[in-house]
Amino acid sequence: MDFRRESIEDLAGQVAHRHLSARELTAAALERIEATNDELNAFVAIDGDAAMRDAAAIDARIARGEDVGPLSGIPIGVKDTEDARGFPTTQGSLLLADAAPAAGDSLLVERLRQAGCVVVGKTNTPELAWKADTENRLFGRTANPWSTERSAGGSSGGSAAAVAAGQVPLATGSDGGGSIRIPAALCGLTGMKPSLGRVPAGGRWPPGWADLSSKGPITRRARDLGVVLDAVIGPDPTDLRALPMPEQSWRDALDDLRPPRRVIWSPTVGYAKVDADVLAVCERAITVLEDLGTEVVRVDDVFEKDPAMPWLTLAMVANLRTIEDLVGDDKSLWDQLDDGLASMLRWISDRATATDVVRAQDVAHRLNLRLVDLFHQAPFLLTPTVAGQTPFVGEQGRIDGIEDVAWVAFTYPFNLTRSPAGTVCAGFTGDGMPVGLQVVGPQHGDAAVLRLLALLEDRLDLDPICPFP
Repeated sequence: MDFRRESIEDLAGQVAHRHLSARELTAAALERIEATNDELNAFVAIDGDAAMRDAAAIDARIARGEDVGPLSGIPIGVKDTEDARGFPTTQGSLLLADAAPAAGDSLLVERLRQAGCVVVGKTNTPELAWKADTENRLFGRTANPWSTERSAGGSSGGSAAAVAAGQVPLATGSDGGGSIRIPAALCGLTGMKPSLGRVPAGGRWPPGWADLSSKGPITRRARDLGVVLDAVIGPDPTDLRALPMPEQSWRDALDDLRPPRRVIWSPTVGYAKVDADVLAVCERAITVLEDLGTEVVRVDDVFEKDPAMPWLTLAMVANLRTIEDLVGDDKSLWDQLDDGLASMLRWISDRATATDVVRAQDVAHRLNLRLVDLFHQAPFLLTPTVAGQTPFVGEQGRIDGIEDVAWVAFTYPFNLTRSPAGTVCAGFTGDGMPVGLQVVGPQHGDAAVLRLLALLEDRLDLDPICPFP
């Protein structure tokens, strides 16, 4: 069975109608992981015995005539920033290498299990999800299945690589600065950061990145996203930011797609430099929309300047709090941290004041005011998902042949604004690597973003199936 060629909806339907079993799906996932994970390192922990027991229990319930949920028997990976019962949550950190197995599931994993999913293991992440390349000192590096010499992106790179390579059809992710959209774009997937609060992030522990990070599923295609999101969105009393349940099924909203009357296209959002090859791919995709009758309004000055510093302030203060909770006053333990993370934490520790944090939140407010004005012109903003070529091992992304840390400059502004934002494969660079086109919508316009992602999938007609053997 090749999960790269099957939809989640179809697989779950076959299990529910007993044409396939949950055990067969789970066994296929475990076999694929066994065959490919030494090269990819997408999964960092597996419990095949527990997964097969859970799958057998689902099959038994179906045999008794029970409805086990819309994701019946779907095997999943869980990003290692998220609790899954029986697995330690290490967050890719040596400081948590000896963490006890979680006694319960996060809200997202709990809802996925309730919908019929089978957890097979945990997927890799950079330490504390701090960067856009998935490697850490505890587990090492995750390779991109399109080219194992390249980055899978981050911080949900293990999940994206696992889905792209067909190890599992579904994995969890989180996005605090592009951490779903970046790896999805680099691995040829359609990915989406839901509005903050759509997928609850409450539970026993406070959320790691508070107002920046949204949780969500990672799948191959938009319609699968719709099916999974229908099963996991909705409020929870432990989440202070939770949004109410929408009235319409998001999967049903994808059945009758029509091109939007107008979109805004911004190749730089006002400050970013973009690789010429990446830009050309995105502009060809924009032409497809124009051919469908959509008016494309070019806006170069979306934002006055790059909001990297306000975003970094909020993200790194959050990580600083996490590290201080782990090590207390013992700064010698910082030697176990990723070197880049330790440098960022020292920088923020020496620099940031409480006033700086509030000012960073003020910037988020002003960025959103700008988007409110823009969305009076058109309901969508389109940009490249990443500015540069997919990084090789040990490099930053390249923009026109030169290494540039700003290769991820397009995603984090929309974490500051909490906007729904997604990415769809728009084509390929000259060396065959996927290129993402980002779609940003107005506040709480998640279903509309999902619809445009699905429309672009259909009309671009790429269906990028990763060639990993």
